[in-house]
Amino acid sequence: MRLGRASLRLPAPTIRLRLTVMYGLVFLVSGAVLLTISYELVRHNLNDSGAYRDEVRRLLGLPPPRGFAPGSIGARFADAVRAQLQSDALHRLLIEYVVALGAMTIVSVAAGWLLAGRALRPLRDITATARRVSGENLGERISLEGPADELKQLADTFDGMLARLDSAFGSQRHFVANASHELRTPLAIMRTEVDVTLADPDATVDELRRMGDEVRETVDRCERLIEGLLMLARSEAATGREEPADLAALAADCMTDLRARVREADVEVRDDLEPAWTRGEPALLERMIANLVDNGIRHNRPGGFLTVTTRSAGGRVLVTVANSGPRIEPDEAETLTEPFRRLARGGGGFGLGLSIVRSVVVAHGGTLQIEAPEAGGLVVRIDLPALPPVTVTALPKRSARVLTQS
Repeated sequence: MRLGRASLRLPAPTIRLRLTVMYGLVFLVSGAVLLTISYELVRHNLNDSGAYRDEVRRLLGLPPPRGFAPGSIGARFADAVRAQLQSDALHRLLIEYVVALGAMTIVSVAAGWLLAGRALRPLRDITATARRVSGENLGERISLEGPADELKQLADTFDGMLARLDSAFGSQRHFVANASHELRTPLAIMRTEVDVTLADPDATVDELRRMGDEVRETVDRCERLIEGLLMLARSEAATGREEPADLAALAADCMTDLRARVREADVEVRDDLEPAWTRGEPALLERMIANLVDNGIRHNRPGGFLTVTTRSAGGRVLVTVANSGPRIEPDEAETLTEPFRRLARGGGGFGLGLSIVRSVVVAHGGTLQIEAPEAGGLVVRIDLPALPPVTVTALPKRSARVLTQS
């Protein structure tokens, strides 16, 4: 019977087996070298022992030992006996060395097998956890205890990866559920408008035009929602080109673009913009500030204020946007960065503005803090890494519009 190629394939040796073989070979070679050197030293000392005794007697002025005269039959017989005894002793020593080397090699292989298994036990835990983990139990962790060696670092890295995956999967499920709900509503509105109008055989041109306007308005709403979803996904990935950007210049441009909105909302804008250079994708950073300013205008009150401040201190750049408005509960303010999270009193929008802000901040290595003062309104503080002063000094003088080109 002809065996297939797959049936002749031997299983690959495990790391534990390879380490054990390596330990045994290292001990066997080093032990053999050590015993060989020891054997040669013993043999050399045995051969020179008679010469050493004669030299000591000569130096001390002692007469030669009584016995056979040099060259006599008795002397030759004594030399032959001594040589035979030395040969027998070296032979027994060689056998003992070989037996000892073999026994210690076996012991070293067994010890190497046990030590390799103990050293690789964390790796088996990591492998077992990786096999058990799926999309349904990403909350499982290795939580390896022990010294901070390479395996501990690998286990901690794996736990961190699981934590990020757990967060990403949770956000994805939450995001998909909310996005489906938000898109279902405008689609239902359009279907209802079309069905009602088409069901009326006597529909006039004005009714058809009104239906078209409703559908057009709903389509515009869907486009804005999809644009917000795409921006949120882009801000979470943050794979764009990174370059120096001055947040003060970006904030100034955002307030200039929203000047008409400010006048319409009857809001007083106060700005205190100092150069705040950071590195990132200018388009996302500009959108981050624009969302904060737009949020401050949208959820303000007539005659209220909007304050935008930029600072650079201690190797960080700080952006603060504060606005007046109705009082917000602190617990409610902490949830405003979640996707599709809107205030109960409304204000328009889809609840994606602060979610995009948070994603941009996290993608650029910063932190976001939201406070709800007792007097009302909202205070948003952003902390991002600053460019080194030398880099800022070397940058050419450019306007904010040049910085925002991508």
